[in-house]
Amino acid sequence: VVVTASNGMDDYFRLQQRLLLITLLLSAVAVIATACFASLATAFSLLVGALAGLLYLWLLSRSVSRLGEQSRRISKAQLLVPVALVLAASKVPQLSIVPALLGFLIYKPAVILQALFDRPSSAEA
Repeated sequence: VVVTASNGMDDYFRLQQRLLLITLLLSAVAVIATACFASLATAFSLLVGALAGLLYLWLLSRSVSRLGEQSRRISKAQLLVPVALVLAASKVPQLSIVPALLGFLIYKPAVILQALFDRPSSAEA
């Protein structure tokens, strides 16, 4: 089987889209559950953190996709996202830092779920 560079990039872009979609879905479920079982203020903080996590994941994937084409190293711009989130949570009274950070970290379970979905089954191996 010959894998072309464009085919590899197509696979990467599909993976990137799936990761963003899973992160978005997990974020929506977490925000709705928090709004139902906790408070709207906590759900708002979680939402802001989840949006920051989506932005972080998108910036990171964009930086990785440029690797080799235009750059030889990964940009560090995405590292400003969690810093800005913590600063915003410390300055804006409507934001709570713990729910915002938990919302930011929602992309991590999405990565784990994607790895489990991509794992070859014993029938394929």
